[in-house]
Amino acid sequence: MAERIIGRIIEKALLSRLLESDEPELLALYGRRRVGKTFLIRNAYEKHIIFECTGIHQATMQKQLENFLASIREAGDVQTITGKINWIQAFQILIECIKPKIARKKQVLFFDEFPWFNTHRSGFLQAFDHFWNTWASRQNNLVVVICGSAASWMIRNVVNNRGGLHNRITSKIRLMPFSLSEVEGFLRMRNVRLDRYQVLQVYMVMGGVPQYLKEIRSGESSTQAIDRTCFTKDGFLRDEFRNLYYSLFEEGSKHIEIIQALARKSSGLTRNEIIITCGLSSGGRTTLLLDELAESGFIAGTIPFNKTSKDAVFRLTDEYSHFYLRFMEHSKVQGPGSWIRYSRETSWKSWSGYAFESICIKHILQLKRRLGIDGVYTEASTWRSSAKDKDGAQIDLLIDRQDRCINICEIKFSIGEFVISNSYATELEKKLEVFRSRTQTNKTLFLTMITTFGVKESENKTRVVQNEIRMDALFEQ
Repeated sequence: MAERIIGRIIEKALLSRLLESDEPELLALYGRRRVGKTFLIRNAYEKHIIFECTGIHQATMQKQLENFLASIREAGDVQTITGKINWIQAFQILIECIKPKIARKKQVLFFDEFPWFNTHRSGFLQAFDHFWNTWASRQNNLVVVICGSAASWMIRNVVNNRGGLHNRITSKIRLMPFSLSEVEGFLRMRNVRLDRYQVLQVYMVMGGVPQYLKEIRSGESSTQAIDRTCFTKDGFLRDEFRNLYYSLFEEGSKHIEIIQALARKSSGLTRNEIIITCGLSSGGRTTLLLDELAESGFIAGTIPFNKTSKDAVFRLTDEYSHFYLRFMEHSKVQGPGSWIRYSRETSWKSWSGYAFESICIKHILQLKRRLGIDGVYTEASTWRSSAKDKDGAQIDLLIDRQDRCINICEIKFSIGEFVISNSYATELEKKLEVFRSRTQTNKTLFLTMITTFGVKESENKTRVVQNEIRMDALFEQ
């Protein structure tokens, strides 16, 4: 029995609408590798795909063409092809093959790893432009899906194409990793029974990438899964890091430098700070690098409270990359028990705090629902006082609400109930005081604690906390 699609509610609805449309459709689907793009299309369009071909990484034009023609032969009867052909001719052969198949009902053509077809001076993209504009765009019974992991290439050459494909894309899907709710459902479907704390641990290491999560075995704990996949000689995630960036980006080393810089700075870096740290130029090339990483889901830019886009702070949001750089890149600890050993060190505490904080920020919609403000317009941001301010303070998440309130969020990861000490309660009160003084806001401030297992009842909790959210809220759909 085919594995069913977990989550992806919005994406599945869009794919269904394309099949029901009475017009030709061109869908661009992109996202980081191993996020489930191919699986989504094959399952959603299982009974409708009449042609599928996958580009070959770093293959020559001739190899790509041979692969393309082999896929056409699989799709239906074609005349014997003799001699060398170009991409224009290859698409003409495809047209002759599929014409009879789309005469009566909507059918799908699926071009997977689309960027890899476009080898140097091959003319592939121009031939595809020609194929769509002169023929496919007039076939009401046709859905063409072009899919690629190289998100930056897809956006530059397809979504924002200024040539023959300009404004031709009828729909696009940027496929992101699973949410915590989807991860929980995915693991249950695979008979992996972990409590939510252990699911959270897995997410902090692997994020919501389906192919990574498939490595978790039924009957093993999150610690065992992390040990095996990350710290054994043949572990699936052992060598994934560099393969990931070099397969997605033409200049992967530059992207890795930015990721490494952000991994060292949990509070994030501004664009100028990234330029200085990584020795980059201040021109458009840096902007392109940041856009490529952001569009692929590895980093996110947040505009601080009462600031503008030029003050955006970038943070590393890819869980696996952060875990790899913190624990795996130069690790001498290997084999079973490695993760248990790390979890006793101070580096584990700082990492887990950052990882949990990052996950909470990704699940802002779930936080709003638990606060009962999902129907209120809000803006999520960060804030930190000036470096010259003797009363320094930093807020990693605040929710600025249109109803004249602000939730000042304190995010704390712990293995049990979190205890607010006298000194910490005083620190929280001081933080709110500094924030109000420096921003001159007259909105009501609600100190909101977001923790794994809740805040222990005490006078200090009553004294400073107005809202409390536990990790269970993050698992809501």
